[in-house]
Amino acid sequence: MGGAALDLIVSEIAELSRGVRSFTLRDPLGRSLPSFAPGSSIAVQLGGGGRNSYSLTGSGRRPDHYSISVRLDDAGRGGSRWMHGLSVGDEVAVSAPSSAFPPVLSARHHLLIAGGIGVTPILSHARAAAEWGRSFDVVYAYGEGGGAHRDELERLSGGRMTVCGSRAALQAHLASALLDQPLGAHLYVCGPVAMIGAVQAAARAAGWPESRIHAEAFTPPTLDPGEPFEARLLGLGRTIRVDSGVTLLDALLAENVPVPNLCRQGVCGECRVAVRAPSGSRRADARGPAGIDHRDSFLTDEEKDRGDCLMPCVSRPRGETLELEL
Repeated sequence: MGGAALDLIVSEIAELSRGVRSFTLRDPLGRSLPSFAPGSSIAVQLGGGGRNSYSLTGSGRRPDHYSISVRLDDAGRGGSRWMHGLSVGDEVAVSAPSSAFPPVLSARHHLLIAGGIGVTPILSHARAAAEWGRSFDVVYAYGEGGGAHRDELERLSGGRMTVCGSRAALQAHLASALLDQPLGAHLYVCGPVAMIGAVQAAARAAGWPESRIHAEAFTPPTLDPGEPFEARLLGLGRTIRVDSGVTLLDALLAENVPVPNLCRQGVCGECRVAVRAPSGSRRADARGPAGIDHRDSFLTDEEKDRGDCLMPCVSRPRGETLELEL
């Protein structure tokens, strides 16, 4: 895990909506936990040896507990099923909080947009904005059976929340809402990848600069499985094979090569590794001069153009080999 591991116990479990449960985690000795910025997450060590990242929904100022909410995903890797199998009193190991989705404190106004279980970091932002008296509005879109944390968001927002029950309703609301914002406002969106893309496109069309649009996906996009390749670990003097459909990160971890990681979606930047230019490229492509298929949303365009690093959780080379500074 990135940072010092914390051994906590489950002190409370609540059913929030269909398939969504909240978990309250506390130190067994009642000690305070590390503070965190809005939009932060913790990685929970799962029983099968993996780990999942979950957004913290409580207050980050001198917390005596951590709160996370988990949607049961039958199509996932089993992490949510393991979490939903926990009981009060069970022990869990978590990482220290890390933030890849913080608010911009100098923003004149915060427009917070949540889709489904993407409400969790948005709730954290709304809580902090209410605590500090910052200007904000909330837009919450969810389908039938959803609405986790709706009551709390309504209370925090003081009537400044709009609920959308469909994608069409969200698009219709944003058509005017994105134009009716004060100069210096910042937009934050979390939800499914398709929803985030639609919100970002609408914001750009409304004239929002990229520097004021912030996003975090809670479900990874469906990626091309890619071609198999060999990863040469220059420092270790080893070569490992990465098959089609297997991420470079998973291949490295399976070979007991330690790589810090958290979100596994190309968002947080935790697993960034340095590379040398791959050889044997199968095709020319405009997506990166070093033959890397950058699929993350963390690196800047300039960093991708340099071609000296990649996020192994999602990105791959276009050629048959990749040399890593590991």
